[in-house]
Amino acid sequence: MLLSEYLREITETVGELAKTGLILSSDLTADFRTQKIGLIKGMLSFSDDSQLFFKEYVDLRYKIVKETYSFHYQDRDRCLIFRYDNADHKPSPGFTDHKHIGKQVVRSEIPNLREILEEIINDHLTV
Repeated sequence: MLLSEYLREITETVGELAKTGLILSSDLTADFRTQKIGLIKGMLSFSDDSQLFFKEYVDLRYKIVKETYSFHYQDRDRCLIFRYDNADHKPSPGFTDHKHIGKQVVRSEIPNLREILEEIINDHLTV
């Protein structure tokens, strides 16, 4: 898969939700290092003034590999609701891929944007 195709999938996912009125604005950027490696960043504002900030440094040469990623969702007061990432922590929680919920850090699978958006809409978005 090319990075441009991966970016198009993300853009289409965001566009589908924008049609519902749940996403009020979006800002997506991509930094292509090669045709299959690069950084994708985005910010989505939702109808309840909550926001999602995300970034993925992906390598798509053989399969989708998210070298680094962060999906940071915050409420209208800019307080963290959750964040998925694979950043190193000291002390280490004993796993790489994790989710922050308040002060708690729990093991998680590597999410994709569609899964994150479904979680926001189903569990957190107040309209």
